[in-house]
Amino acid sequence: MQEPPVQGVSCRTIETNRIRMRLWEMGETGPVVLLVHGWPESWYSWRHQISAIAESGYRVVIPEMRGYGKTEAPDEVESYDIVNLAADMTGVLDTLGVEKANIIGHDWGAIVAANTVLLHPNRFSSLVLMSVPYTGRPDQSPLESMKAKFGDNFFYILYHNKAGGIAEAEYDADPRGILSRLYLSPNSPRKPRMLTHQHHTAGGWIPRLGAAKDLPEWLNDDELDYYVAQFTESGFRGGINYYRNIDRNWRITEHIKNSKIEIPTLFIAGAKDVVIGGLSDVELTEMMIGTIPRLTRVVILPEMGHWIQQEAPTETNAAVVEFLTALQSP
Repeated sequence: MQEPPVQGVSCRTIETNRIRMRLWEMGETGPVVLLVHGWPESWYSWRHQISAIAESGYRVVIPEMRGYGKTEAPDEVESYDIVNLAADMTGVLDTLGVEKANIIGHDWGAIVAANTVLLHPNRFSSLVLMSVPYTGRPDQSPLESMKAKFGDNFFYILYHNKAGGIAEAEYDADPRGILSRLYLSPNSPRKPRMLTHQHHTAGGWIPRLGAAKDLPEWLNDDELDYYVAQFTESGFRGGINYYRNIDRNWRITEHIKNSKIEIPTLFIAGAKDVVIGGLSDVELTEMMIGTIPRLTRVVILPEMGHWIQQEAPTETNAAVVEFLTALQSP
């Protein structure tokens, strides 16, 4: 597979937590900043942040997460639980010979980053969460809550938890179809949906999403081609296995249910990201401050959607660099 032209980025494969993992890096000195991508994404989702952070005096390290790209994808679903994902991250630091790092996560990467800090609090100096807030371990099983909310209606997380691997079979058969429908902005024009029936048995996810009439301004054909090539090679099963561990993660983290994230934390999201449901910076702060007492700032970018570091790279980079720089001030 031809690699994308991200100038100055190097690549290598390491052994961590019993798997082979591919890392992308820029910068040889300065504090380490670990960038953790989400689903269905790639190290390449951080292409706009790499040089901005490295040129500000940091060593940027981006793992291709377990099950993605050329990183190993174990067969066992349980291999993708949060304990293993957190151990992957600390294993990267061990390989680098780094005691502490700053960690930034988007989407599933935000879930991984928050829980890695909780499970390994002495290994991280700061945290940036993008798009997915952290409000603590819920009292009820997450899947049970979703089933109660959606009933017989389709919801993609419940679809990902259906037996038989039907979700990855659908996406593997048409990686461009799912990616081109998900990688859009809130105002992106779409064609009519091919499937409008809400019942979960009516079909999969791709026909429920209107096809894009055009790519958004932040994504060109070559970039989409790279994403499609990565998932064509790796398949979608690894990333979907993260979802299959949602309830397992809830069970195996009971011992940290009262733990707080005690390091400086920044939160960034798009105002039109469905994940935050239209909440304001004040409302999000109130939601998170109990579990993240050192939440320094919540940045909500107007008109932006879920893919915030790609949709609004200039604003995202400015917020991240300002946050990191302030930590270094005496």
